[in-house]
Amino acid sequence: MLTYARRTAIVGIGATEFSKDSGRTPMSMAVEACLAACADAGVEPSAVNGMALYSMEKNYEIEVARNLGIPELTFFSMVNHGGGGACSTVSMASMAVHTGAADYVLVYRAFNERSWRRFGSGVQGQHESAEANDISFSWSSPFGLLTPAQWAGMFATRYMHQYGATSEDFGRIAVADRRHAATNPAAFFFGKPITLEDHQDSRIISDPLRLLDCCQESDGGQALLITTLDRARESGRPPVVVAAAAQGVAEDQWMMRSYYRDDITGLPEMGVVARQLWESAELGPADIQTAVLYDHFSPLVLPQFEEFGFCARGEARDFIADGNIEMGGDLPINTHGGQLGEAYIHGLNGIAEAVRQVRGTSVNQVEAVTNVLVTAGAGVPTSGLVLSTES
Repeated sequence: MLTYARRTAIVGIGATEFSKDSGRTPMSMAVEACLAACADAGVEPSAVNGMALYSMEKNYEIEVARNLGIPELTFFSMVNHGGGGACSTVSMASMAVHTGAADYVLVYRAFNERSWRRFGSGVQGQHESAEANDISFSWSSPFGLLTPAQWAGMFATRYMHQYGATSEDFGRIAVADRRHAATNPAAFFFGKPITLEDHQDSRIISDPLRLLDCCQESDGGQALLITTLDRARESGRPPVVVAAAAQGVAEDQWMMRSYYRDDITGLPEMGVVARQLWESAELGPADIQTAVLYDHFSPLVLPQFEEFGFCARGEARDFIADGNIEMGGDLPINTHGGQLGEAYIHGLNGIAEAVRQVRGTSVNQVEAVTNVLVTAGAGVPTSGLVLSTES
């Protein structure tokens, strides 16, 4: 049982516009998103004394703190493993405020991962040293596995073979996400839903992944503000409670290339997260009204349903059929449009959508929401959250 479960809350969210060419620096977007999160919480930036970031974030806390006018930081941390760290940042922030290491902790992610650097371009020309992390790529790069889409494609191929899943099954994730994005004015694909036929007609990127299976490359920024539940109650708004936050690494873990396990069709690191979340929140799959599932590649969404117990192993293709994951279904997912439809901000924009669902302010609001599941990067060391109303 995590001792900080239900003891902390997200009190502020803020974001920039999401685009393919921001025309400005990531620092300006980081500052804008952080100011918006503070304003949303009714907290002056000068009251912030902690920051929890991704290790891939290049707008370092000292730079952002200086630009926000924050006089001092008593807590700052960085979480590794890319999008797998999305919910970990909230976990770090929650531990900091719960233990008294900080009063208010900002979490943010801001980048130009389309206009400055194509985030999906892979590792060509990288990882050439004798350091352990670089050497790990030598087991896959010489065989043409150079990009995230290629890494995910290997998993998807085996999953299809073992469980009979099809490209159309993966497409149902993309269709649901884009349908939700189409009614979200903040989404890059606002007003642009797709059909399953559109998905099937999109070109192959790395077999079996099609273009519409792959998340966007985006420019933009997103920020969250975390504090104790007691302080959150003082804001005058019903708090969004961090009912549980957890991280997970499983046996023989690699970064999106865990090909050496006996079975490569599951996401056991997600299972580690799921066990902790359900135990700490004292909840289960039946208690979740909507979920934000990390959707960098649609095939990797299916085993997340299985790891969290929404369905049995290999049965996700049936679980997502007939609109079950769309508005009006049993478990609507990614109601903002996800990373396939709204934007790819390394999962942090998904946490913001979970906050809106708990508040009741989402543009695609699910009825009677009390608990929302959020997951971080799939196929990597990962993390997750359950956000709840205060019961």
